[in-house]
Amino acid sequence: MRYRILLPLALLAAVGLALVFKGSDILARGYIEEAEVQAGTTLRLAVSALDGHLKRYEALPALIADQQNIEAVILDPKNETLRATTNAYLKEINGLLKSSDIYVMTMDGETIAASNYDSPVSFVGENFTYRPYFQDAAEGRQSRFYALGTTSLKRGYYFGSPIEIGGAIRGVIVFKVDIDSLEGSWGGGDDRIFVSDPEGIIFMTGSPEWLYASILPLTPDRIARTEASRRYADAKLRELPVERGSFAGRDVMTIRDGGIEKEYLVVSQPMPDAGWTVNVLMDTGSVHTQAKTAAVAALLTLCLAGLGLAIVLQRRARLNERLILQAEARNELEHRVAERTADLARVNSRIEEEIAERRLTEQRLRQTQADLIQAGKLAGLGQMSAALSHELNQPLAAAKTYAETAGVLIDLGRTDDARDNVRRISALIDRMASISRHLRNFARKPNEKLGPVALDDVMRDTLEIVAARLKAADAELDIEIDPAIPAVKAGAVRLQQVLVNIITNAADAVEGLEDRRITVSAEQAGNRVMVSVRDRGPGVAAAIHERIFDPFFTTKGVGRGLGLGLSISYNIIKDFGGSLSVADHPEGGAVFRIELEVADGNLLEAAE
Repeated sequence: MRYRILLPLALLAAVGLALVFKGSDILARGYIEEAEVQAGTTLRLAVSALDGHLKRYEALPALIADQQNIEAVILDPKNETLRATTNAYLKEINGLLKSSDIYVMTMDGETIAASNYDSPVSFVGENFTYRPYFQDAAEGRQSRFYALGTTSLKRGYYFGSPIEIGGAIRGVIVFKVDIDSLEGSWGGGDDRIFVSDPEGIIFMTGSPEWLYASILPLTPDRIARTEASRRYADAKLRELPVERGSFAGRDVMTIRDGGIEKEYLVVSQPMPDAGWTVNVLMDTGSVHTQAKTAAVAALLTLCLAGLGLAIVLQRRARLNERLILQAEARNELEHRVAERTADLARVNSRIEEEIAERRLTEQRLRQTQADLIQAGKLAGLGQMSAALSHELNQPLAAAKTYAETAGVLIDLGRTDDARDNVRRISALIDRMASISRHLRNFARKPNEKLGPVALDDVMRDTLEIVAARLKAADAELDIEIDPAIPAVKAGAVRLQQVLVNIITNAADAVEGLEDRRITVSAEQAGNRVMVSVRDRGPGVAAAIHERIFDPFFTTKGVGRGLGLGLSISYNIIKDFGGSLSVADHPEGGAVFRIELEVADGNLLEAAE
């Protein structure tokens, strides 16, 4: 009887030990999977934080590169006044955007303006041609680069953009973004988070002692590629003592840190746009401990079960054998049902959360789409109706004046003069038709070809349209244009539109003042012609200099202006390859300057 009891117990012990060892490996895999899920969540949060932080600044360099003062300092980098103004502007923008530094470079790599111009580590005068962000932007691409600053010795992420003026790249503007705030949130936890570059060098980490250490061997090729861009300036690079292996079917990394070896589960995700790989290391010590504890518990449980079975077998023998088997089978079934029920409950809960989140996202997306469509409709309707009202009002007023005058001339028998007025009305109608064609192309570049335009002819036609407005304002128009001024590259009708708009605005500015003179002059400087329209009005306040050419911005009273004339004029001159600017005259009043190219020989020959 004793042997019959001991033999099953011996077999049970052997099978139990085998199951304990096998179960230990299975439990370790389960625990390592849980650890991997937890590390994956930490990794997604870190990647999302990095990606969101960088995307805040991605589009800003191209936007700031189009600003007038940036283009002005690039065109005249030796002008100290422009440089001082640009430095102050960059410092203000840098403070608003909370970036690290903003600076502007010419095509030879020299920094001519920077937000830190007044700091001990100013970038002004420094040359960064060796940086890949400068090289890519100088070739016309939006660039990205991360590095340790050679001047400031501060780490940062760089966004570069070309500064294009008249279709040519004239300089580069760079935003440097601080990443210390993100890195500071990675410390203090059980997980180790770090960002490595393609050479395996750690660039960001919550463990300062790992900074600029490499998790890959520092081969001569890797060192040469790193030193070519001076990515880490004079920082000392070293290899992190790393041994790679596997545990429970997962890749692990053993690191000797301060004389202590620690094994970590490695979870990584590349960020191709940034050129980084974000890594999360989770200490596997707790997994080993849990697996060992579970194995010991299983072994103890097995021993207790064996002891209990021995007692039962000894007391009940064969009479209780079937009851024991049934009880074990029932307990196992209940345990499995409970586990399956719990698993299904967790799965259902996750599915319900995902459904609710997707429904909310879909609702927000539809609302955003509807808002965008409505905004686009309103913007298009406002631009077209305002442009038609603004551009056709003045020719209609002139046509009405000619028609009334023609009737008087016919009554006086002056048929030739009346016929001339009718001819002028016909010409105004042609111009209105041309304006209508331009307004149909308001949102795209017109089809009118550019050619040589004589300023005398344009001014003569312009005077006919603005004469009534000048008379109403009791303004005096002085035209100081030398007939020797060469023809300019433009479109005659659209250039006339610009002059009509600016001269009409000047008449509005001087109306009711003692000095109501308006002066139109032109001068040639090399292959450029500068046309100036000066009034003796109150001038343009400094606060609105940057906004005066924005659509729907106006300083006139309600019902007297829609704020589109100068915006349309600005874009017309830009289409000609020129520029439109405004400044205050030292003796009072505002001066609008139109800068245009002199028509070259090919255009003149084509016109002939």
